[in-house]
Amino acid sequence: MQKTVLIIEDRPDVRIGASYLLEDNSYTVVEAESPELAKVLLNQHNIDVILLDMNYSLDTTSGEEGLAFLRWLGDKDIDIPVIAMTAWANVDIAVRAMQLGAGDFIEKPWKNQRLLQVISQQLTLNGLKRQNRNLKQQLDTSQNTQPLYEWRSECMLTLIEQLKTVAPTKVAILLTGDNGTGKSEFANIIHQQSSNADAPFVSVNMGAISENLFESEMFGHTKGAFTDAKKSRVGRFEVARGGTLFLDEIANVPLSQQAKLLRVLETGEYEVLGSSQTHHAKVRFICATNADIKSLIASEMFREDLYYRINTIEFRIPSLKERDKDIVPLAEYFIAQVARKYGKQHISLSTCAHAALKQYHWPGNIRELSHLMERAVLLCAGESIKGSDLPISTSTKNNASTPQKAGTLPQITIEQAEKQLIKQALDATEQNIPKAAKLLGLGKSSLYRRLEKYGDLQK
Repeated sequence: MQKTVLIIEDRPDVRIGASYLLEDNSYTVVEAESPELAKVLLNQHNIDVILLDMNYSLDTTSGEEGLAFLRWLGDKDIDIPVIAMTAWANVDIAVRAMQLGAGDFIEKPWKNQRLLQVISQQLTLNGLKRQNRNLKQQLDTSQNTQPLYEWRSECMLTLIEQLKTVAPTKVAILLTGDNGTGKSEFANIIHQQSSNADAPFVSVNMGAISENLFESEMFGHTKGAFTDAKKSRVGRFEVARGGTLFLDEIANVPLSQQAKLLRVLETGEYEVLGSSQTHHAKVRFICATNADIKSLIASEMFREDLYYRINTIEFRIPSLKERDKDIVPLAEYFIAQVARKYGKQHISLSTCAHAALKQYHWPGNIRELSHLMERAVLLCAGESIKGSDLPISTSTKNNASTPQKAGTLPQITIEQAEKQLIKQALDATEQNIPKAAKLLGLGKSSLYRRLEKYGDLQK
C-alpha cells in the first residue's frame, strides 16, 4: 500500500522537485503552500508522514511558523511523523522542532538519497511505536483481569521497596542473579514505575545477537550499508527512544563491540551503520546478567569501564530457594493462571505436593516452577495435584538419600556432565533451543555449537 506524504512548503519549485522524487519512489504526494492549508488537508487525506518547511514568506529565518504548526499538532494529539526542513543551517531551530515532536530534520537543498532514507526511517519507526502501543494496551488489559502476585519473603519485600525508590530516576541499573529468577520481569516493573512508563520498553537478548550484526541490530543501518541491506532498518536505540532499553545477558556482548556500547552510555552518541550523521540516544538503560562480571573483567573478557557505566545501582535478584515463603503461594498463583488459560476448573495443591515443592532446591528458579505447574495442571486428571504428579527427582532434593560428601565430585567427566545438563535443559523446554540456551546461561549460537559437537542429544 502506497504511503502518503504531505509537503508543506511555500516555494512551488521546491514542492515540485520533492513531488517528482517521491512519486518516482512510489509515494503519494499531497501539497500545501502554508501550514494553515495543511490543517485543512489533514482532515481530507490519510497522511503517513509530513515534510514541514520551517520558514515562510512572513518570516524567513526564525522558523516560528513551522514551530507553531508543530505545537498545533501536539495540541490536537495528531500522531503523524514530521520531518522538519530548513534552508538555514540553524541547529537551534532543528533542536526546537524535535523538542516539539519532529522526528528528524533535513537541510535544503537536500540529497535525494538522504531524504528518502529519512522518510523511510520515520515510517518504520512510527509503525513500530504503534505496534508497541497496541501490545502495551493488550498487556494492560490482561493485567487488569489477572491480579499481580504479592511477594511474602522478606528479601523480596525489601527488594521491591528499593526498586520503587530508584524507578522514577534515570540511573542505569544492573540486575544480577541466577537463570530464571525473573530479571526481565523486574526490569519491566522498574519501567512501569518510571516517569517514562508510557514510552516503549524494548528488551534485547544480547546473547542472541551475533557479533557481525551487533551494530545493525542496536544502531540500525541504511539501505546498501552492506551486501544484504536491501532496505533501511531502525535500530533498538531508536525504537526505545524516550523509554527504557533493557539489555539482557549483557555479559555476552562481544569484547570487540563493548567499546561501541560504552560510547553510547558515556556520550549518548551513535551512528547508524552506513551513515555519518551522529544520533543521540534518549533511553534509560537497564542491564541484566547471570554471569560473574568481575571474573570476566579479571580475564579481560569484559571491559571494566563498561561495567561501571551499567551498574550505577546494582540489585541481585534472590533465587527461588531464598524466597521460601513464596514457593507454595507462587505455585498456586501459576496454577490459577494456567487453569484460566486452558479453561480448567479450580485445581489445588495437596499437602504432599506442598512438602515436595518446599524440599526441592529449584535450580531453574521461577521459570522452572512456572513450567512445572503448567505441566501439572495440563496432566492433572482430578481437582488436586499430588506430590507424585510433580516430576521432581529425589536425587535433586536437598534431602537426597545418598548425598555427595562435601568436597567430592561425581565420577563423570566434564564432557559427560555438560551433555547431561544440555539433555536435561532440552527435555525441560521440549527441545526449544533458544529456551534451553537461556536455561543453561548460554547464547543460542553457543548451544548450537555444542549440539553439533555432541550430535546425539536431541530427540
